[in-house]
Amino acid sequence: MDHALHWTGFNLFVVLLLGLDFITSRPKDGPLTMREALVRSAFWILVGLGVNVWVYYQMGDALAMDFLSAYLLEKSLSVDNLFVFLIIFRYFKVPQPSQQRVLLLGVLGALLMRGTLIFAGISLVNRYEWILYIFGVILIVSGIKMGMSDDDADVDPEQNWVVRWVRKRFPLHPHYVGRQFLVRLDGRTFITPLFIVLVAVETTDLVFALDSIPAVFAVSQDSFIVYSSNVMAILGLRALYFALAGMMGMFHYLQIGLSVILVFIGAEMLLARWVHISTPIELGVIAGLLCLSVAASIAFPKKEDSDSGETEAPAEE
Repeated sequence: MDHALHWTGFNLFVVLLLGLDFITSRPKDGPLTMREALVRSAFWILVGLGVNVWVYYQMGDALAMDFLSAYLLEKSLSVDNLFVFLIIFRYFKVPQPSQQRVLLLGVLGALLMRGTLIFAGISLVNRYEWILYIFGVILIVSGIKMGMSDDDADVDPEQNWVVRWVRKRFPLHPHYVGRQFLVRLDGRTFITPLFIVLVAVETTDLVFALDSIPAVFAVSQDSFIVYSSNVMAILGLRALYFALAGMMGMFHYLQIGLSVILVFIGAEMLLARWVHISTPIELGVIAGLLCLSVAASIAFPKKEDSDSGETEAPAEE
């Protein structure tokens, strides 16, 4: 019964947070300032840590530690996701006020997709325990691939087969029309470039979810911990994007840190039968690798920063 109350209470809390985010994301005269984005990011992180405290008092210290590890892992992996969003927005030259709407709807879509994938994954793990070894291999391959990738060069929105399919099947309006995804002209309905951007963002997040969700299963197989940590990490993505958009070029070693984290977690899943790594050590490794990659990025800045000023998309609509 208590478990059912936890699910009900948490989901009601999430609906309240989504409503708050929707109300505070109404169209504005200008883009989010760095200060506003940082304040909002801090708010969402505090909310996530507040849920962690709630888990501690309701479920005990072991699950609270699992939640914190899973939350930190998902939050750190979402930063790499934001790098790709930045490339997509820059590629399609999305006006910054419109970026807010795409990210808001992207968060809603991510919650639905990841919720579905999480429960499907839990069902599979409970039925076929050996599938954790497959998840481990996926994470190791993904980590190696991430470490060897070349940032912008590896991301081409036009190669997204869903985007290509949408372009071929629906008439496309040549210009952005405010924040609209569809426009009707001369009795015909056209999709706008903003709709194409939304499709690219959603499908990209699905690809990232296929990496991040198996990773969180290495931390915990408790359905509530996996679900709640993912949800809390996703909710703050919109604010975090605008907080990091102007300084993403600074964290050029973060991708390497994330790739090592994925390989570490994948190896842990493969060796779990013989080697047990406690949650505090796991949390320390994840946090340590993140701090080390950020510190290395600051200590050894990227030399070719001449294009860093292009991170801002035009603000006009």
